[in-house]
Amino acid sequence: MAEIKPFCALRFTEKAGLIQELCCPPYDIINEEQRQQFLKTNPNNVIRLELPKDGKNPYETAGETLKQWIDEGVVAVDGAEAIYIYEEAFTVSGKTYAFKGFISRVKLEEFSKGIVLPHEQTLSKAKTDRFNLMCTTSSNFSQIYSLYIDELGETPKLLDEMSKSEPISEFCDADGVTHRLWICTDVAKCRELSRQFADRKLYIADGHHRYETGINYRNHMRETVGAKEGDDCDYIMMMLVDMQNDGLVVFPTHRIIKDINNFDSASLIEKCLNYFELESCRDQNDVAEKLKFKYNQGKKAFGYFDGKEYKLLTLKMNTDGVPQLKELDPSLRTLDVSVLHTLILENLLGIDKENMANQINLKYTRDAQEAVDSVNNGSANCCFIINPTRISEIADVAAAGEKMPQKSTYFYPKLITGLVMNKMN
Repeated sequence: MAEIKPFCALRFTEKAGLIQELCCPPYDIINEEQRQQFLKTNPNNVIRLELPKDGKNPYETAGETLKQWIDEGVVAVDGAEAIYIYEEAFTVSGKTYAFKGFISRVKLEEFSKGIVLPHEQTLSKAKTDRFNLMCTTSSNFSQIYSLYIDELGETPKLLDEMSKSEPISEFCDADGVTHRLWICTDVAKCRELSRQFADRKLYIADGHHRYETGINYRNHMRETVGAKEGDDCDYIMMMLVDMQNDGLVVFPTHRIIKDINNFDSASLIEKCLNYFELESCRDQNDVAEKLKFKYNQGKKAFGYFDGKEYKLLTLKMNTDGVPQLKELDPSLRTLDVSVLHTLILENLLGIDKENMANQINLKYTRDAQEAVDSVNNGSANCCFIINPTRISEIADVAAAGEKMPQKSTYFYPKLITGLVMNKMN
């Protein structure tokens, strides 16, 4: 079902500088101070294309910059179609992980076809931004991150064969993540890889906005310039990783509650007793340890901090026995984030889905310390510290055709931007 194919990637040349100075993290996790630092280190950093800020129309400036770089040989399109094997190696809590996948073009399919499956809701503002950038550059500078199911383990073996040689690029970034890239132009191996995906579905792990933007851009090109099926705009650049890869790590995204009129923590806790068992915790570390224990037990739990004390909230009953949760699809009903959003944020605090999408009373962070600090410095009413979503839960939600709330998952580490780019004709 999924159509993948090799392509001639746009990549930085030696003229641009050292590759570790030219790449950057995804645009949506970079602040202005970091952006300026990347440009100070090397003015050819891909951030000038991926997160343009210069000129009256930054998107047009990005298009002009790309054209200039191509003309000057700062970037160049590879001479032969290839599959790009990409590996990230990293350490989390003293344990070393690594995952290897591949970058290719993937045919864009509407979600309704059940071939490429999302798992999260998206925000329109981000899609507009990415669409404007694609219209002026006709490029993907960062790849969609997707997972696939390979019960026979065929693809990882083939990828190992395709990456037997030394990587053409290897470097360690500022976060201690090592990036390795191989290029395989072997026609037979590329064809075999495509064959293996003929009956597979793809599950988007990260990049929902960019994928939906790809569909919008394809439709735009068909309407405005008569693009046909099979043209470059029919495809998007994607990184594909085996869902059973031991190197996959998902971090939680914690919830910060802010600007609630007449917020009363004691009243909120009292109302929570209808659904949750409450346990006092000594400090943030105690919350983390108890959350991990509950996670391993399969319990639905999260930490709570209101500036005065820490609490652990554990759902008393099976999620099937909670009336408000019964309205949700079974794949969503058992998620910690669904329990939190449905029972507390919506039901008790009155933060509806539109409010959440616009982040009026809700803010997200991957850093539990940032959540706690926000409460301590008075910029937030309270915060909820949650456990990560399991990989299997993500697959179940996508397979059911459902979507989790925004910011339900944070795959770590993020894929690097600028190592491989997709220039469309």
